[in-house]
Amino acid sequence: MTFAMFLEWFLKALILVLGLTVGFAYVTLFERRLLARMQVRIGPNRVGPAGLLQPVADAIKLIFKEELIPAKADKILFVLAPVLTVIPALIITGVIPLGPPIRLFGREIALQVANLNIGILYLLTVTAISIYGIALAGWSSNNKYSTMGALRATASMISYELALGLAYVGPVLLAGSMNINDIVTAQKPLWFVVMQPLGAIIYLIGANAEINRTPFDMPEAEHELTAGFLTEYSGMKFALFYMAEYIKMIAVSMIGASLFLGGYWGPGVSTYPWLGPIYLAIKVILLLFWFIWVRATWPRFRYDRMMAFGWKILFPLALLNVLVTALVIVLIGG
Repeated sequence: MTFAMFLEWFLKALILVLGLTVGFAYVTLFERRLLARMQVRIGPNRVGPAGLLQPVADAIKLIFKEELIPAKADKILFVLAPVLTVIPALIITGVIPLGPPIRLFGREIALQVANLNIGILYLLTVTAISIYGIALAGWSSNNKYSTMGALRATASMISYELALGLAYVGPVLLAGSMNINDIVTAQKPLWFVVMQPLGAIIYLIGANAEINRTPFDMPEAEHELTAGFLTEYSGMKFALFYMAEYIKMIAVSMIGASLFLGGYWGPGVSTYPWLGPIYLAIKVILLLFWFIWVRATWPRFRYDRMMAFGWKILFPLALLNVLVTALVIVLIGG
């Protein structure tokens, strides 16, 4: 690896991490304003023009907030757990193409940190790692509510991860590749959501459960577990968990847009490559709107019904979608 290649890789990774961090801050503002609009109330509008500095005020508040560690907690794991939750959220989008390659400084630069032939396997692996942070947070807190929340998170991850993984298979079969770039390029004539509507719905539901968002937020259900695995956390450690949740929300929106909505492709991208990131951002914002809309309108599931829905409905439907997709491809190819 030459110095120029290393510098390119480093700068792209740095820009992506900073973009996700700033994006997390303003997705929280987007959600609070949108929830206020849906619930006919006033959202944050005091700090800065139109409330645009509210995320900055929240960050300052959390930085100076007192952090407590329970006396009988496993202090090393208690501190390590938020970090283990944030890191997978930050690195998962490294294989997502943000746009077509552009020419800059006399050389072609890919708008992607890493172009992996097994990008889908990378996504599945990294999303599975994030559960360790939540599990360790609950166990290390030495709190029954926290432990129960960690167990719920682990159980729901296993059940919904299976359906979510099978939802990835449809686009892989249609594109004939596990490379995200190939999947995006294969959607130039027609988005896969048209050919895989059931797969797209399963993906959205599974992704919602994967990031513990309402109505699947049983690991931190305040009416049963106080705050679940978050009960003993405060200050910046608490903020890191929420940072991970919102960054993962951005990440699954980017993945969903790339797998089912054509990624960065849109009118004029072949001529004007800079339109690619704009199209991708619009699709991501629409998916973020969907996640927030679901939170505003759907009540929380009862835990046993949530698990039954994952195992008895979502998983069989995902398996059926894969079988039908494979059968159709074989019949058309034959």
